[in-house]
Amino acid sequence: MRKVFVIYVVVQLWLVLILHPNNAALLKFTNARCRVHNASWVKVNLCRLKALSRNRTVFNFNATMLYPAYQIWMDAQLLKKANGYKPWLYNASADICRFLQKPFNPVIILFVKAIRNYTNFNHTCPSVGPLIASGLHMPYEKLGIPFPTGEYLVKLDWFYHHRKQLSTDFYFLVDEGILNTTVIPNKRF
Repeated sequence: MRKVFVIYVVVQLWLVLILHPNNAALLKFTNARCRVHNASWVKVNLCRLKALSRNRTVFNFNATMLYPAYQIWMDAQLLKKANGYKPWLYNASADICRFLQKPFNPVIILFVKAIRNYTNFNHTCPSVGPLIASGLHMPYEKLGIPFPTGEYLVKLDWFYHHRKQLSTDFYFLVDEGILNTTVIPNKRF
């Protein structure tokens, strides 16, 4: 009986050490790109990253929806850089108007929880007027899911009334800090 208890405690400690989020982990935006596919519906005023420190970058976004949108769809795709950006883990589509009334997609719920304090897009459809995200940064602890060290790309395609209106691409890197190395290449020769 004592051996079973010792094995149980060892397994529990091992799981705590493995599954416990690493406080030394770093998530940093490296690039953001916004493309308007239909300028008669959406006008992007600002789409920019701002470096606050060496390891912290914030995203600022300001767009204006010129007409009310009653049907908004979002296609989200997560890609990992491995000899080019390759599809990695998540590929989700969601009806945003339905999602804002009653959240149903767990991947998008994690995303919305991470950004809801930085944006004004929190009301149901119809959506019209300014869309603002100010000072958006993603601490590693807020993600809720572990990411291995590497460079990633999140592609968001926004469809209003079944037509692609806007594309936003977020490039970021994750460094877990396990080996005390970083993904940022050293430029010294």
